[in-house]
Amino acid sequence: MAAIVLSTLPYPTQSGDKLVSKVVTGAIAALFRHTETIEATVRAEPVSKLLQGSLDSFDLIGHNLLMHNGLQIKAMELYLQSISIDFGAIFLGKVKLRQPTTASMRVVLTQEDLCNSFNTPFILEKLSKLQYQGQGINLENISINLDKEQSLRVSAQANLDKSNEEQPIEISFTARLEAQERRKIQFTNPSYEGDPEAIELGKTVIGYINELLDLEKFALDGVDLRIDRLRIQNQQIIFYGTAQINQFPQRNKP
Repeated sequence: MAAIVLSTLPYPTQSGDKLVSKVVTGAIAALFRHTETIEATVRAEPVSKLLQGSLDSFDLIGHNLLMHNGLQIKAMELYLQSISIDFGAIFLGKVKLRQPTTASMRVVLTQEDLCNSFNTPFILEKLSKLQYQGQGINLENISINLDKEQSLRVSAQANLDKSNEEQPIEISFTARLEAQERRKIQFTNPSYEGDPEAIELGKTVIGYINELLDLEKFALDGVDLRIDRLRIQNQQIIFYGTAQINQFPQRNKP
């Protein structure tokens, strides 16, 4: 009976799991401005489980993803087990979860991704709220270099709103990168360069960025991200964690 019902789907040449995979892939791709490759693979055995909205597993693998706010991701992988969906919504090209689920997650950011992302209007606008001794700080030409010793080097040019200085102040510091409380990425054990003013500015910048790098401020609606560990290798940061998905995410506007 299940096979007969599935044969009447609007895509008769596709099996039920391939149909669901196609819809899920399209729905997730719509969350990004650009994707080089993205593919969702849904599995259900026997086929009758699909009609009940029960899936055995769901894998998502994407490469070179550009979010609508300009942030870049080299690679993203999600792996889920035992998912329950509203199968009827698939006919409308939508994905609806019947109950929350948890995915294991792996995300890769390259050094270039970080540099480009920190220089997007989305991040620069957030950094524009920085204050130093009652003055606003405008950061430009932010550069990030990843070190294989689990640390990174950040340099930038800072202009103070009320400063009479014609030349920007060069900020440069090195810090370790750590995951804390499973939801925060933090710069720790910083080492600063430059004159006393550049060092104080660097401390202000690190303090503000550490407040900013809370995953809850960047997560999609209905998704709670948690980072269990991270490592730096080959000029890439690799994050390992979980995504608690309460409802299928919708695009967040910058």
